[in-house]
Amino acid sequence: MMGKKAIEAAHVFVEETGLNDFLTAEDFLIEREDMLQSLFPTSELMPGASCLIKHLHTNGIPICVATGSHRRHFELKTQRHRDLFSLMHHVVLGDDAEVKRGKPSPDIFLAAAKRFEGGPIDPQNILVFEDAPAGVCAAKSAGIKSKYEELDEASIVDHIQWYQINGDLELRQYFGGFGNREERVMDALES
Repeated sequence: MMGKKAIEAAHVFVEETGLNDFLTAEDFLIEREDMLQSLFPTSELMPGASCLIKHLHTNGIPICVATGSHRRHFELKTQRHRDLFSLMHHVVLGDDAEVKRGKPSPDIFLAAAKRFEGGPIDPQNILVFEDAPAGVCAAKSAGIKSKYEELDEASIVDHIQWYQINGDLELRQYFGGFGNREERVMDALES
């Protein structure tokens, strides 16, 4: 459900949990909003994300965020990390006018590719780091490289779970370490 628009995810949730006889997707979203208002301000970064973002920014590699979150939730989730998110060239949110469908549709990545300076950027020159299978599928649909593009959906879930536990180590291995190693990042983007 991660990566999908809120109402799409809510429909899946109430159906899969058998709550649809007691709760509509719309009612679920209303009830969950209070919980999100208290939980999102305490959101932590994904393992390795800060190091990767600072490294890419320092080496002049344009970066952005393409998230299915709506503006109000994005603001809550990122309020403790504003300095880091200020390093982004741009942010595309799930309630953006160009994003008609949530992930796994490619809409959000295609919108993000258009907004880089001098854009649109050819999807073949973009690398996506995703935390949800729907996002990996969206990247594939947009013609964008993903760290998990060769895997089937079940394998993607396994790898994403491993990444969430071991992310910093994996990113260091993927890019051959950090420091001043722009050529390794560029090699990873080209491979």
